[in-house]
Formats: sequence, C-alpha cells, structure tokens
Amino acid sequence: MIRSLVNQPNIRCLLWIIFWTFPGLSAQASGPEFEVGSRPVRMVFDGEHIWVTNTGGDTVTKLRTRDGVTIGEYAVGKGPAGVAFDGENVWVANRVDGTVSKLRAADGVLVGLYQVDSEPFGITYDGAHIWVTQRQSDTVTKLRAADGEIVGAFSVGKVPVGVAFDGENVWVANRDGHTVSRLRASDGSPLGTFEVGQTPVGIAFDGENIWVAHVRSNTVMKLRARDGETLGTYSVGDRPRSQIVFDGTYIWLTNSGDDTVTKLRAGDGTVVDTLKVGKGPRAIAFDGTSVWVGNTDSDSVTRLDANH
Repeated sequence: MIRSLVNQPNIRCLLWIIFWTFPGLSAQASGPEFEVGSRPVRMVFDGEHIWVTNTGGDTVTKLRTRDGVTIGEYAVGKGPAGVAFDGENVWVANRVDGTVSKLRAADGVLVGLYQVDSEPFGITYDGAHIWVTQRQSDTVTKLRAADGEIVGAFSVGKVPVGVAFDGENVWVANRDGHTVSRLRASDGSPLGTFEVGQTPVGIAFDGENIWVAHVRSNTVMKLRARDGETLGTYSVGDRPRSQIVFDGTYIWLTNSGDDTVTKLRAGDGTVVDTLKVGKGPRAIAFDGTSVWVGNTDSDSVTRLDANH
C-alpha cells in the first residue's frame, strides 16, 4: 500500500519538494546529526575524538566518535577557525584576536596561547611545527609545537586560507590570488607558485597529489605534488569552500551552497556519490570509518558512513 503510493508521480514530486525545501530532513537520511556550538567551521580527528571549532561561540567541541556524545566544550580565542592535532595537543587558529590556542587533547586544558599575525585561519602540523596562514598579511607563520615559539614567517599569495603538509613541503591555497604556494617545510623557502581556479580555499594531500577546491567555479583541481602540474579539474557541488579530506581511496569535500558532500575517486576524479547533510557545511574530517561534516548554518555535525 505504502509502496504503491510512493510510486505515484504526484507523491514522488511532493516528496522531492519536501526534502529540498527542508534540507534537514534529507540530511537525516545521509547520517545522524549531533549538536555542537555556534557556527562550526573546521574540525580534526585526534585518533579517538572529533574536535570542532565553533567560530560563533569562541569554543571547540570534543565529540566521541563511536556515538557522537559531547565530551566537552572548551573556550579558546575569538573567532576560532582552523584546527590541527600534533599527537598530544589540539591547536586552534583564532581569527579575530590573532592568536593560536594549544589545548591538551586528553582533557581540553589550555596549555598555551600564542600571538601570531593578523587573521590566522588555516593550520596544519608537519611533525615538529605548526603552520598557520594569515589572511590579512599574506603570510604563513611557523611555530615550534613543543613551546609555541615562532621560528619563521613567510610570504605567500593574496589572502592565504587553506594549508596542507605533504611530508616534505607545505602547500597554501591563496584565496584572492587564485594560486597555490609550495614552501619547503624545513626552512620555508618558496618552491613554486601555481595558478589554479578561482578562489581556492580547501586543500589536502592524498599521499601523492594535492587537491584544491575552488569556491566560485564549483570545481576541485588535482595537482601532482612533486612538481605542481595540473592533472585534472572536476566539477563538484555549489560553493566548495572549506576543508577536503582523503580516506585512503576517495576525496571528500563540502559544498556549502547546496548543503551536500561530494565523494570523488582519487584515482581519476570521478564523482561516486553526493550526500545531503545539514545547512551550510564547511568542516570535514575522517576518523578511519566515518566522515564527519560540520554544518555551519545549523550548528550541527553529520556523521556519514565512508563506505556509503
């Protein structure tokens, strides 16, 4: 009876309208949602928990991956954005007050607060140092993870946002310069600037290649890490403006304009799935089994099955 009703064209049309008018309904079909703080924008996995920066509440939320339970919510600086894990501590770039917070991952205790340049945003860890992009000064700062001491500041392109480490070099997505910079991690020496698509923001390394998401062109570009050569450009959803993650086989990225997540095969860039999540997704992380998505405009996190 129910199946016959759903198969009627007018019923199917009505369901389609409901799901796209109320995106939270379709988000529930993709995976469970968990509440976090105000305007989650970035996240990282520490081996057991997901940490989410809440830029609207000046906090980070720690979630247990097995069930999404909130373990704690901890105060950081103003406008927290990028977040990274160094094996023991969680580092947060506080965009509004120009600082970086260092929290002990075990209990969220603040163990350091370091002043950097203006508008720190993206952040990554290279095994010994923390790298932070500064949007206003067009630089990236390198801090020693052991004590937070600044050991260098290096010029990159215009309005650097995303940052990734490939094992030897640091890659920076320059949003308003429409380029990607490559720096040698050991000393910050520039190794190349590569033209990419319009407004690059998200950036990630898949073990061999660099992936860059472009907000305005709704595409993701694949660059060969050893020389920056473009290997392909692939269409994704509307406004891919945040993080990118690699799960060992697939590239995942958020599309904030249409409330979806795109899953691409890393080998050839083929889109294998598009999943509906919460409103305005920008953050994303992989925990080895599931992909976690931070929905900025609905103050929630969606957990997706990576094998979907």
